[in-house]
This record gives sequence, structure tokens and C-alpha cells, in this order.
Amino acid sequence: MKNIVLLFLMVCSICYSQDDLLNEIDTNSIDSQYATAAFKGLKIVNFESTKLVSKKELTFIVAHRFGSLKNGFDNFFGLDEAVTRLNFVYGISENLNIGVSRSSFQKIYETSAKYRLIRQKENGFPFTMVGFNAVLINSGLEKDNLPLIEFKHRLGYTAQLLISRKINPNFSIELAPSFFHDNYVAINEQNNSQFALGFGGRYKITKRSSINMDYGWHLNRADTSPFINPLSIGIDIETGGHVFQMHFTNAQGMNTNSFLGQTSGDWTDGDVFFGFNLSRTF
Repeated sequence: MKNIVLLFLMVCSICYSQDDLLNEIDTNSIDSQYATAAFKGLKIVNFESTKLVSKKELTFIVAHRFGSLKNGFDNFFGLDEAVTRLNFVYGISENLNIGVSRSSFQKIYETSAKYRLIRQKENGFPFTMVGFNAVLINSGLEKDNLPLIEFKHRLGYTAQLLISRKINPNFSIELAPSFFHDNYVAINEQNNSQFALGFGGRYKITKRSSINMDYGWHLNRADTSPFINPLSIGIDIETGGHVFQMHFTNAQGMNTNSFLGQTSGDWTDGDVFFGFNLSRTF
């Protein structure tokens, strides 16, 4: 437990100035020589991107994930089984964000910190690196089903290093080594501490839209686990002061521990979920 706590004490900031969403450009600034707008949304689809909220700005994200499309009209193509996550992210500085969210999936509450370590620079460092840490409370665990459960069993932790590179004005990629720990796991053979490697990318198709994709490769899933790796694809559309993200994914949970550790849908069976993320900056 001490090692987990120490992992969450990382806070690092480096000087960087980020413009308002609509003022961001998709080319490197001549003055700063820093790569900008590798991603326009705070998330690629499921995975966090290396984008941060600007200093003293508040972003509100409504994330909606419907039920599986597989059942067709029985659940009206998932509309009867929607999951919602409300997330507030505030820019403490240009390099540090804090967030708080609540998801109806397992009634999860989460606090998070996202901080920039270094930026991609022309003729300089080739990547942008951002850290992401979160602590969550799974309030959906029922004492009737788990009579011995204590508050500590509801806790989960996340630590990620997000590494992105803007290849050209249209194409950006990201690698996300991830560690997450749940004090309670339903599968006896599953380690509480789990590891995954995330892959993501964005390809710009018009001035205000792009195709995004991400995938999470779980590295120590138990052989008896019914869960699989999350694969998601979507479209980002910039409208006014916000980004509207529409996507299809085989993961209904939207917290990192949920989609990395508990994805149940299978693309080959048509067991996928339609959803969207809508963000507004104040």
C-alpha cells in the first residue's frame, strides 16, 4: 500500500501556455516551436489524451454510454440501458489539472490529477509526456451481497504516463503505460494490481473534425477472467467552444479501472456500445 500511495504523490509542472480551444492551431508555433493541438479532446475515446485544460478554466464533460447494440429492439439499441458520467476538470496552472467525477456505472466517484511533464518541441524533445493519477470509490458494491465489505475495499487507484507525438498537422499518436489497482476484484484469480498498455491516435479529416481510435492491452489478466481488451473508434467534432465526441466501443464503463479491467463487450458478436462525450469550457 505504501508503494501505491507514493505513486500518487507525483506532481510536476513545466512552463507552457495553452490557448482557448478555438484559437488552437494545427501547426507548430514559430515563436514557441512547441507542437500544439495533438488532440482536441481531453480524451481520445476512452483513454486520457495529453491535452490539458488551460489555467483558471473549468471544463465540464458529460459522457454518455448507451447499452449494447447487440440486443436490437429489445432495449431499443441500448437506449434503455444508458450509463452517464459527469466530470469537472479545473486548470490549477497551465501544467496541472484536477478533476472530480461521478459515474452511474457501479456508482463510481473519482478524483484525479493530470500534469504535464514535458512538451514536444520542434528540433527538441520529440514527445509530449503527461502524468495522470486518480483515486476512485466504488459505491455500487452492495453489502447485502458482500457482507464483509469495508470502505477500503471500495477504493481503486490509477497511474498512467501519457506519451504523445504529433507526426504532422493531421496525425497524432499516443502510448499510455498504465497501472491500476482495485482493492476488491470479483475474479479470485485476478491480481488486485493490474497493468496495461494503451495505444491511441487521431487523424484529422476536415478543419473541425477527426477520426480517433484507442485500444488497451491488458498485460496480466487472469486466465479465468471473462473480460477482454477495450477497442474504441470515434469522431471528434469541434463546434463553438466545445468538442463533441461520438464513438463506438466494447466498454461501457468510462473510468480507467473500469474499461481496462471490466470490458465485457465483443466486437465480433456485435456487442458494442454507442456513446458520446460533450465538453464545455468556462
